[in-house]
Amino acid sequence: MSALSELGSLRKQKGQASRSPLEKNDGKYAMFFLGPWLIGLVLITAGPLLASLYLSFTDYDLLSDPEVIGVENYRAMLEDPRLLTSLRVTFTYVFVSVPLQLIAALGLALLLDRGMRGLALYRSVFYLPSLLGGSVAIAILWRQIFGTSGLVNQFLGLFGVDGPGWVSHPDYALDTLIILNVWTFGAPMIIFLAGLRQIPEMYYEAAAIDGATKLRQFWSITIPMLTPIIFFNLVLQFIGAFQSFTPAFVVSGGTGGPADSTLFYTLYLYQQGFTNLDMGYASAMAWLLLAIIAVLTALNFFLSKYWVFYND
Repeated sequence: MSALSELGSLRKQKGQASRSPLEKNDGKYAMFFLGPWLIGLVLITAGPLLASLYLSFTDYDLLSDPEVIGVENYRAMLEDPRLLTSLRVTFTYVFVSVPLQLIAALGLALLLDRGMRGLALYRSVFYLPSLLGGSVAIAILWRQIFGTSGLVNQFLGLFGVDGPGWVSHPDYALDTLIILNVWTFGAPMIIFLAGLRQIPEMYYEAAAIDGATKLRQFWSITIPMLTPIIFFNLVLQFIGAFQSFTPAFVVSGGTGGPADSTLFYTLYLYQQGFTNLDMGYASAMAWLLLAIIAVLTALNFFLSKYWVFYND
């Protein structure tokens, strides 16, 4: 036993002697380079997050010190009709626009996957709306396109149709925002295109030999092989749609009108926090939104095991 112990001690000493000074201090250097990120995490993310949790239990108007009122803000949300309206509008927007957006993205990805000329150019052009869709400039442009004298009504006028003011009519205002979100299909399209390129061609060749039509190949090969990509895009786009704010704010002028038809949850949160100066109530709303997104995301992950197939 003593000989084995001595041998182990010699190996340990040899290993320590072979380590350079840089290797001995690699932990310190790692913490040095991670320091700025950790500081940003605490000051920019974790700090405000915990502060908002505290403020959600207070009455705080930004002008005076917060006053702790317990769960009154959360109780008040149950009796707030405009909050319920904002939830209805937001859920309609999310559950209609996201599936349509993914269908459009997949359709364009299938078209571009054919290897057409100028693929890089088309890919860039189709991706551009995703970069600009959430900007103020595009929201203003959208308001002009669907205005009373906008391009849509000018086009309809060529056929003798007198179109309404789409963004100022409560029956159509939300539809214009849904169309805007569907139009920003570029990001999921690029991800779908990458997924299509990863499907082995031999599957399609074998199916063609067996007499499978293009439609049959699409449903039996393409869709099952793409389910992980579909799931990934679905989760990302759902979360992004719930956080949508700029289009509704610009198109409605910050009011959520007409008749609260574009009152997104985030827009109502903004109104409570920065218009009514009820920051405690706005903080409680933010945590409710976090809970909604977390529950729906968890539900997506739970249901994914029944329809998402991984090619192991």
